[in-house]
Amino acid sequence: MANLLLLAAEAAEHAAGAGTAHAEPAAFGFITPGMWVALAMTTLLLVLVWKKVPALITGGLDSSIAQIRKQLDEAKALRAEAEALRQEYADKIAGAEKDAAEMIEHARHEADAIVAKAEADTKALIKRREKMAEDKIAAAERGAVDELRAQAAAAATAAARGLIQANHTATADKALVDEAIAGI
Repeated sequence: MANLLLLAAEAAEHAAGAGTAHAEPAAFGFITPGMWVALAMTTLLLVLVWKKVPALITGGLDSSIAQIRKQLDEAKALRAEAEALRQEYADKIAGAEKDAAEMIEHARHEADAIVAKAEADTKALIKRREKMAEDKIAAAERGAVDELRAQAAAAATAAARGLIQANHTATADKALVDEAIAGI
């Protein structure tokens, strides 16, 4: 660090103390160092062009561009496949939702039909049972009426027998027999 400061100080003294310009070196009196640099650069560029270095560089860039295009095309194809797959699954989901709605509606209709059939069957069963009960009641009534008639007939027969036995004697029977014979 100290050396650097000394060198800087010397350079400052030299620049301040030297008011005269230095002569630039020149080869053959007219070729300056800047011309040598220009000549070297021109020679280097000519050698690079002669060896077709720019073509190599552009070829490498072109191959890189082709590779990138290929990757982009593959990415586009993958994206298109993904979009198609997404659309397919979206359609499947929509179809499944539609099918589910149709199934629910069908189940509702079936449930309504089952309820209606059960109501109709219940009404028919009630009517059959009412008819059976009415038939049993009518049969019981007929049986009671027939039994009552039979009892009335038996009572009437017994009463008539009693009356006939009490009112008819042997002489009355003889008169009835005589009357019946005369009528023949």
